[in-house]
Amino acid sequence: MAKELFGTDGVRGLPGTYPLDDATLERVGFALGDYLHSQSTGRKNQPRVLIGRDTRESGPHIAERISAGLETAGVAPVSAGVITTPGVAWLVSREGFSAGVVISASHNPYHDNGVKLISSSGMKFPDAVEAGLERVILSAGDAHRQQLPSKFKIGAQWDAEKLRRDYLDALRSAVLPRAKFAGMKIVLDCANGASSELAPELFRSLGAKVTAINHTPDGRNINDGCGSLHPAGMQKRVVEVGAALGVAFDGDADRAIFSSASGRLVDGDGVLLAAGRYLKAAGKLKSDVIVGTTMANLGLERALAKSGLKLARAAVGDRYVLEEMQRIGANLGGEQSGHILFLDDATTGDGMLTAVKIASLVSIEGPLDDLIRDLKIFPQKIVNVKVKTKPPIDSLPEVVQALKNAESALGNSGRVVLRYSGTEPLARVMVEAEDEDDVRHWTESLAFQIRSAIGA
Repeated sequence: MAKELFGTDGVRGLPGTYPLDDATLERVGFALGDYLHSQSTGRKNQPRVLIGRDTRESGPHIAERISAGLETAGVAPVSAGVITTPGVAWLVSREGFSAGVVISASHNPYHDNGVKLISSSGMKFPDAVEAGLERVILSAGDAHRQQLPSKFKIGAQWDAEKLRRDYLDALRSAVLPRAKFAGMKIVLDCANGASSELAPELFRSLGAKVTAINHTPDGRNINDGCGSLHPAGMQKRVVEVGAALGVAFDGDADRAIFSSASGRLVDGDGVLLAAGRYLKAAGKLKSDVIVGTTMANLGLERALAKSGLKLARAAVGDRYVLEEMQRIGANLGGEQSGHILFLDDATTGDGMLTAVKIASLVSIEGPLDDLIRDLKIFPQKIVNVKVKTKPPIDSLPEVVQALKNAESALGNSGRVVLRYSGTEPLARVMVEAEDEDDVRHWTESLAFQIRSAIGA
């Protein structure tokens, strides 16, 4: 059964409107609490759910309503305050919480928000569990609302600062052997989001000389022309201050994009190449396989092959990367967007963890430019087409024919990926090839056929 509420990264929308209206948020809390009770038969302790959020102005109210729903189901909500998505995941798995809730819309503008649910393992719930929660949410009605307090204070009995300190301690322990950060100049673009206090504190405590930018959130400036989607300012500042490295996080800091000392932008593909080579040399890369997605650049695949490494491709979405890693026994994987999973250290993609690893590599092995010097990025273009519906691609004859034509023309020198967005009414067309004219031609051809068939 297709899910209505949960996309590839939780529930997203505009606060105050469905599915982020008060009634639905309360039902989300109630459904999660009800599920946790069903899984804890015979246990004496009350289930506890950790709630964290980014810096959006709508976050506190959403936390209140979800907490009210949890309490109605007999579950204790605990607040971690403003913290990163991977911070919640780590704390849930390491400190005995029954589940976690993250209130964030990641890299989206401030007026959006979302709700992500995290299981006791620190990973997202499986699709089947989310589908079961949806059935409860959509059928629960409002009968339970008469039991709900209009205002609800969460986590008064817990020390949110201690929770954040525990998380930072874990990140410090992930520094690679022989790495020394003392005196290293690092630029951190915090996207005015969840890492605004945590990331500068982390790297300063490791001895780095930190230049922090976009680290003064006001509830509305999260991701606003900054962070991982807008890294130009970070790149410029790296060159200006003579930094060894620059890092740009997104709003909830589950992804990180880098700048080398020369100002070269390094995305998730470059991170996977540098980290994969290091882990192989250290004898710590399992099966000599790295998991990327269908969007990973062909240049990464070829550079890895030169080092005796194989790229396995999963569907776009960190949950699908994780599933493939678990299926084949890999311990490194990620996405071009900067979601990187170091599975020996954490259960989810963590931008600050990735930053610690890459800064460690630069400290040990030298400039990031040198670590990825042979990474040739093939021209790649992505076009988003607004669609009315999302029928299977193979049910659209004209689109199927255009796809066959493109794949036949490109042969082994290029790739085509057609997929629907998991969170928006969009079809994404990606074409990658050695020749930019081929990229432009086939992208336009495929986008035209999709617009003709199902365009909004």
